[in-house]
Amino acid sequence: MFRRTGMYGYKQRTQRRTLTMTAAAVLVPLAVACGGEKAGVSVGSQPPVTGIEWTVDSVTVDGTTRRAPASAHVKIDDGKAIGSYGCNQFSATAKVTDDRIRLSNARTTRMACDNTRMAFERALAGTLTAGPLTTRADGRKLTLTTVGGDRVELSRK
Repeated sequence: MFRRTGMYGYKQRTQRRTLTMTAAAVLVPLAVACGGEKAGVSVGSQPPVTGIEWTVDSVTVDGTTRRAPASAHVKIDDGKAIGSYGCNQFSATAKVTDDRIRLSNARTTRMACDNTRMAFERALAGTLTAGPLTTRADGRKLTLTTVGGDRVELSRK
């Protein structure tokens, strides 16, 4: 077997390494720009729903709409959802596919609030974790709807 040595072998390895590093420098930003859940997932031709902090406007359960406290919000990013039900903070696992979001394994703080806030929190928590939620984004608004028709209305912060 013939082995190259000397300056020619070194120069060839250096050129190959430089070419590899240049290709990586060009391709990595392109891969990042192409997106994924971390960069904000668009639902069909809708604007992205992930990577954005959404203010909860209201929750409608069984035809009854409850206005959200000003502190209620949610952000879905990196396979997680974090936010506030209005009094208590929460986190959950989030899976975004096509026009659906599914929150599971929710954890929450356990602060006591007035009855109105606690009723809102129960309605919001139940709706967000009821199963797959269909998403409909319209400009700065997002609606999450359960299979049964309950919904959460959100606005982009």
